[in-house]
Amino acid sequence: MTKPSNSSTIHHVVAIPYPGRGHINPMMNLCKLIAQHHPSNLLITFIVTEEWLGFIETEPKPNNIRFATIPNVIPSELNRAANFPGFFHATLTKMEQPVEEVIRRLEVPVNVIVYDTYLTWVVNMGSRMNVPVASLFTMSATVFSMCYYYHLLVENCHAGDNFSGNVEEIVDYIPGVHPIRVADLVTIFNGKGKEVRQAALQAVSTATKAQFLLFLSIYELEPQAIDALKSELSIPVYTIGPSIPYFSLNGMKNDQNTLEYIKWLDRQPTASVLYISQGSFLSVTDAQLDEIIAGILDSGVRYLWIARGEKVKHNCENDEKGLVIPWCDQLRVLCHDSIGAFWSHCGWNSTKEGAFSGLPMLTFPIFFDQVPNSKMIVEDWKMGRRVSAGEDIFVTREDISKLVRSFMDPESEEGKEMRKRAKEVEEICQQAVAEGGSAQIDIDSFISDISKSRVSNVV
Repeated sequence: MTKPSNSSTIHHVVAIPYPGRGHINPMMNLCKLIAQHHPSNLLITFIVTEEWLGFIETEPKPNNIRFATIPNVIPSELNRAANFPGFFHATLTKMEQPVEEVIRRLEVPVNVIVYDTYLTWVVNMGSRMNVPVASLFTMSATVFSMCYYYHLLVENCHAGDNFSGNVEEIVDYIPGVHPIRVADLVTIFNGKGKEVRQAALQAVSTATKAQFLLFLSIYELEPQAIDALKSELSIPVYTIGPSIPYFSLNGMKNDQNTLEYIKWLDRQPTASVLYISQGSFLSVTDAQLDEIIAGILDSGVRYLWIARGEKVKHNCENDEKGLVIPWCDQLRVLCHDSIGAFWSHCGWNSTKEGAFSGLPMLTFPIFFDQVPNSKMIVEDWKMGRRVSAGEDIFVTREDISKLVRSFMDPESEEGKEMRKRAKEVEEICQQAVAEGGSAQIDIDSFISDISKSRVSNVV
């Protein structure tokens, strides 16, 4: 990397994302936001594996964001979806040394390292190198609180290896967290993914030893959780907004090279299309997918369906009633006038995009934080309905068809109230990311604080 001539005035941020799409995207979106707001004196080095560089290097970005790479240190056989525990463990044991070597070779001194909370080794690395670190938590502040206060759940017999209680019991003692059923807690506490529980809890604990803590959330949507954490933790806490690509929407609207699926949406009536996406990572069982497909088709609603490997299971032709494609620009689609609702797995990125777009949501969570996110959408924000009530609940095509028809009915009283609430949440999001909004204030505060940090002696 060429050293800028005025390096003494450059504030250098190194970003280290966890190697997964749902982690890299929000980290990059945050980097783009701060780079655009501070273009003259900010340099960002974004460290990814060589494989991930191939996926993202052609995406538009500000000139003051530069890539650096490490080798593909995670064995190819450790597929993230098929062997999540093995993949997770590899990120904790294989990445530290090559990342540190890259940072030590950088010519511009580093002011701060922003790292994904689950890469716990960065905190000790920063201490060795005398560089402040900021932990970026890519899930909700509510989920962070659940993990931080996990010991309370164990003490009250609501979580742990020997849990065998009533999943319908209400947990109402976690600081900042709305009353919640045991069944709606993070799945790694009592169900799917327990094998990575300890590592995840350790990641949250380690984050409190960083110099800064960043939440990819909007303060007004999680005020109790954020206030409780600020009062508990001794480090600065920033709520820096959804970190979704809302800043590029206006340019897309004027894009002359309109994609075919956008042209298809342009032909549909206003608020008539159900957008369906089960995420980029995990999926439902084959039997459940068969029921979902049949239920959607039987409902007669218009749909745009993002299907990856399961596309071959869709026994229908693309037509004016439905379109099945492997990928889309999700936020652009959600903000399209013809989209009336969002069927989601409730990953935090998708949850934020649904909230930002002001769409009522049908929730079908599968794993980890998706379950409490679903609860937040349905019960706290009151802008959605559950399709599935739990990971072991099988939902029939008849129930799905009935729910979808009702949900998409513009005349139903429940639907009207839900759409009204979704628009209120949209307004909260829009105000937060606007100039002078809570998210923008916290981004500027973070940049101001890191500019005062002692610059390390990186060589």
